[in-house]
Parts: sequence; C-alpha cells; structure tokens
Amino acid sequence: MNRRLVLTLGAVGLLSACVQQTAAVPVDASGQPLPQVYKIAPGTENEISFRLLDSVNALRRAQNAQPLAFNAALNAAAATHARDMSVQNRPWHFGSDGSSPLTRVQRVGYTAGLKGELISETFETELVTLAAWMKQPETRAIILDPSARDIGFSWYQEPNGKIWWCLVTGG
Repeated sequence: MNRRLVLTLGAVGLLSACVQQTAAVPVDASGQPLPQVYKIAPGTENEISFRLLDSVNALRRAQNAQPLAFNAALNAAAATHARDMSVQNRPWHFGSDGSSPLTRVQRVGYTAGLKGELISETFETELVTLAAWMKQPETRAIILDPSARDIGFSWYQEPNGKIWWCLVTGG
C-alpha cells in the first residue's frame, strides 16, 4: 500500500513539474489587463500595415464609405513624420523644420489633396491606437471621411518600446 502511494505521489510530482506555468496577466482595479509594451518584431511591417488597413476599411464599409488603398507617397510622408515626432519627443502635427501635414504630402509629390493626419505616442498596438482614434469625433471623422481614397501609415519604435504612429489620408 505504501509503495503504491509513494509511486502515485511521485508520478503526480513528475506530472506537475511538466505542466507549464503561465504568468498571471496584471490587471487594474476594474479587472481589465494593464497595458503591455508592444514590441514590433523585425519583418512584421507588412503584417501590421495591412492589419491596420483591413481594420480601417472594415470601419469604412460599415459606414458605406469606399475602401482606402495604400499610397507610397503618403506612406513616405507618414514615415518621415513618425520619426520626426520621436526626434522632437512630442506628438504634434508640425515637423522639426516647421512643416505642416500639407507641406509633407506636397514634398513627397502627392497631388490628390490631404484629407487628414492622425498621430499617436503610445506603447500599444496599431489596433488599440485605431480604437482610441475612433473614440474621438475629430479623428474618427478623418478615418471615415467619404471623400478620402488613399492612406499612408507608418510608425517609429524607440528602443524603450514607445511607438510614434502616423496615419495620413488623402484623395
């Protein structure tokens, strides 16, 4: 009897050692998970960009607005400004050279007309950022603007994980 008990306890001990322990996700007072640093892995740029584009177009489709398409010039303007916001260490619509969103899209040769620019300084994902933009009437209007046809999207992530997002629409 003791031999069986020892063998059973030993087997249970071995099995429990094999079970992977998962870290508890920290939560706030309301039980919601606390924000985590979103580290963007090299090689995932297209995945992130198209996940954002698909989400924007799903939101636009729900409002009967035409889908947006990536525009290389607008992507370049967004990339330039995302990096520049990091250099300035502040999220705002003016470049370190005094440039405005309109100036930046003109510099890259985009002629269809600027519709809007959205910016964010965060440690969160592109979809969390999009959700935050959708909560504000001014930024939601840019995303859902029925006259927009093109989109530019880019970001710059600092070594500490902070992400500077920039989305530009035109048409």
